[in-house]
Amino acid sequence: MEQYDDRQAVDKLRIARERITAELSKVVVGQTEVIEQLLITLFARGHCLLVGVPGLAKTLLVRSLAESLDLSFSRVQFTPDLMPSDITGTEVIQENRTTSERSFRFLRGPVFASIVLADEINRTPPKTQAALLEAMQERQVTVAGQKHPLPDPFFVLATQNPIEQEGTYPLPEAQLDRFMFQVWVDYPSHDEELEIVKRTTADIETTIAPTLDAASIIHLSRVVRKIPIADHVARYALALARSTRKSDPLAPDFVREYVQWGAGPRASQYLVLAAKARAALAGRLFVTHDDVVAVALPVLRHRLKTTYAADAAGLSSDEIIRKLLAKIPLPSDEPLARDEHAQLFRSADAR
Repeated sequence: MEQYDDRQAVDKLRIARERITAELSKVVVGQTEVIEQLLITLFARGHCLLVGVPGLAKTLLVRSLAESLDLSFSRVQFTPDLMPSDITGTEVIQENRTTSERSFRFLRGPVFASIVLADEINRTPPKTQAALLEAMQERQVTVAGQKHPLPDPFFVLATQNPIEQEGTYPLPEAQLDRFMFQVWVDYPSHDEELEIVKRTTADIETTIAPTLDAASIIHLSRVVRKIPIADHVARYALALARSTRKSDPLAPDFVREYVQWGAGPRASQYLVLAAKARAALAGRLFVTHDDVVAVALPVLRHRLKTTYAADAAGLSSDEIIRKLLAKIPLPSDEPLARDEHAQLFRSADAR
């Protein structure tokens, strides 16, 4: 197994997480788990879909994250009349006043930013939603046959309202699969809501200090990919993803009954990559199965298509994933896995 011994780089990533979290806490109360999942997505170079009812500071959180990272930021409010060119940009005819010659000039759309907030992405028709597909996957857009690269790094952070489904356009599975995480933004606790009320009704101005630039984020995201993962932990992530497919021998009976389509190979990749990012953000040089368990819900919840039987039984994809986590034995129960894990710990301590 490949060893990685750059303790200084991992420590820098841990310190960056602490600083970013501290800056975000100036304007966002609570939402600790949501912030952690956003940072995992960021340093794993993925895209994130934030789902929650209105008024939970989803937009504020994304905007504040962009400010703390000193990255270019643009917000696109998705509406039913939004056209693809409103996102990607368009070509216009420009005339040279001296020579009277005319030529086409490309005007960049709001997608040409390092962090793009796609606000209420399910409010716009599929044609416009599909305009994000190439940008999210290829990190470029094609207009009039010309390819235009997007800034590096590039992240799409989209929000979606789970209520008021009238007049909306649910994202197709192909587009949902482009998002590394689907994060559920829940209501604040009693104490958190009290703090929100006190902060937002007082005359207080808060500024967020930039902590990282684009070059630092690119470097630290490479550090994440160099974090080693033991074979037994990678096999656990693979077993978790494959057990969501009813045609797989690993699938338990409740999956065969309640899941119509399971997660594809991208889920296995994201489980491992997100687990690496979580370990690195915690300052660890190794990945444990706890990291895989922690990212299982946001990675898998939007990749399971449940059956009518699941809907009738009131079973959501989250509940099915929790049943799978309880069903699949942890790799640490195997003697060989324990030995491999202990060796990894000793290698990390020796550094």
